[in-house]
Amino acid sequence: MNSNKYVGMDVHTATISVAVRDAAGKLIMESVIEAKASTILQFIQGLRGSLYVTFEVGTWAAWLYDLIKPYVTNLVVCDPRRNALLKEETKAHSFPARPERNGRSFLGP
Repeated sequence: MNSNKYVGMDVHTATISVAVRDAAGKLIMESVIEAKASTILQFIQGLRGSLYVTFEVGTWAAWLYDLIKPYVTNLVVCDPRRNALLKEETKAHSFPARPERNGRSFLGP
């Protein structure tokens, strides 16, 4: 069984919306967590398997990157300007942190 987890984060000043998919692409968790180092690390460390994480460039991107990089298999910080090109494709998604919205799908072609 493949234990990969694909995590999308929508980062705001006080909170982070997080969506987690399994290797089959099934949504297994959606959460809103406090944007505080200890809370973020507790959440990330609570996920089992190899973690592939993505979030958009923003005010907190460098800090968040440095914080979680040691705990994940792969970390991609996306450029929202590039994401604008994908806007039509992702309009139908209701939860902003889902990994497929961040400009790059980890789930393959």
